[in-house]
Amino acid sequence: MAKRALGLMMATAIAGCTQSSELASAPSVASAAPAPAVAPVQRPNILLILIDDLKPTLGSFGDPVAISPNIDRLAARGTRFEHAYANQAVCAPSRVNLMTSRRSTSTGIYEFGMDLRKYIPNAVTLPQLFKQAGYETESMGKVYHVGHGSHDDAASWSVPPRKDRVIEYLDPTSTGGQPTREEALFNEVPVEGNVWQYAAKLARGAAWESPDVPDDAYADGRTAKRAAERLAQLKSSASPFFLAVGFARPHLPFSVPKRYWDMYDPARLPMPDFERMPQGAPDFAGKIGGEINAYEPIPEKVPAAEYPEELKRKLIHGYYAGVSYVDAQIGKVLDALQREGLADNTIVVLWGDHGWHLGDHGIWTKHTNFEQAVRQPLIFAGPGTGAGGRSPAQLAETVDVYPTLAALAGLELPAKMQPIDGADLTPVLRDASATVRPYAYHAYHRPGRIGQAIRTARYRLVRWTQEATGVRVYELYDLQGDPGETRNLADALPKVRAELDAYLDAQPKPVSTELTKQRSVE
Repeated sequence: MAKRALGLMMATAIAGCTQSSELASAPSVASAAPAPAVAPVQRPNILLILIDDLKPTLGSFGDPVAISPNIDRLAARGTRFEHAYANQAVCAPSRVNLMTSRRSTSTGIYEFGMDLRKYIPNAVTLPQLFKQAGYETESMGKVYHVGHGSHDDAASWSVPPRKDRVIEYLDPTSTGGQPTREEALFNEVPVEGNVWQYAAKLARGAAWESPDVPDDAYADGRTAKRAAERLAQLKSSASPFFLAVGFARPHLPFSVPKRYWDMYDPARLPMPDFERMPQGAPDFAGKIGGEINAYEPIPEKVPAAEYPEELKRKLIHGYYAGVSYVDAQIGKVLDALQREGLADNTIVVLWGDHGWHLGDHGIWTKHTNFEQAVRQPLIFAGPGTGAGGRSPAQLAETVDVYPTLAALAGLELPAKMQPIDGADLTPVLRDASATVRPYAYHAYHRPGRIGQAIRTARYRLVRWTQEATGVRVYELYDLQGDPGETRNLADALPKVRAELDAYLDAQPKPVSTELTKQRSVE
């Protein structure tokens, strides 16, 4: 099999980058040659933990309210990226970004129902790369997004994946005993005909419930138990393993055992303090309604900023309860890894698929280019990942996980595979002061527009391009002076805008959303 180095791929990917005066002084991917991958004597196992809708609402990431001791202890023995970003704040595309090291603007996969094999037929996915290298690759829980017309990827796994529920209720009053919209969209109740049309006819389920039940009464508890049992079996395997374990909470509904709700005093929870769009931002940069409206008792025709205070507090309470519940399940998996004697030779990656709005800007859930929607937790722990709870200044993207894990395991990429957009972060894992790229890139789209974004250590620039005319509209935020992104400075800081715009010009031209929509129905 022909081979090529990761560093050469990354240098080629950004060849021809035009830089202004400030950009010329900033380190670039091309100038930062990645450290050579050294094959370990014994190939490391990989434990990839995926968490749905988890923003960095964690003690180890500086949240003073979150109760997350298990994720915090993982962060304490490895490297946490304080500034890691989803390439798109949508569940299904973000997971394709992870598995292929391709950004949404490179593949055209912006929506649900756009399976990666239709758009990247010959892709070598992250688990598939390890599978080809002799690893046993397995999936349990929510790994790929299955639902809304999206499917799993059989080629990624050595054995069929073990999916469990995302939308789950135990209290009969939560559904009235009837199937709900979101259960249908996630393929968790029988569907007749087109899933979207069928779901639209169904009732809404509850946004939360808190029965006094054991952890494994819900899917995440069962997934943790299954993962622990599988680790006990895999310890005697002749092959190394790549085990992907996906958790659903804190995704809606906040169906979480009562004891996790009881961990928090509702009166002490952080409430949104800026519930409107940034001054000077275009209306289409925000979001009205959407996923939150699929649940009771959310008022469907009321702006989110006008929700009753009690409702806002209950939703925030449910989110934090979900964080602590999933943290406890992750703790069970980490305990099993230690108990079975696997921790010293297993690289653990913890990844949240994107962030989540908790009422800031008058927005709930995700689907924007704002910091609250795109910032994600990312932790590497285990051999070769650094130690002592380091937190480098390096900005990271979801697409970086693929080449970094490949380098840590001593794997080289095959000659025939998709180009990759990610950077190898192993130099940063070895030296927290190292830099491989001075920015993170992400994108979101609205009808007829693509919003491409560059996030540097201080600023975020969003460039909205109208696809039919090429007309551009800009947002620029100073995250140092205005961390809540309350004021668009695109006109006030023209030099900064121009310099960050040059970074966007250096990226591949985004695939048209109209083209991909057409392909998705062909």
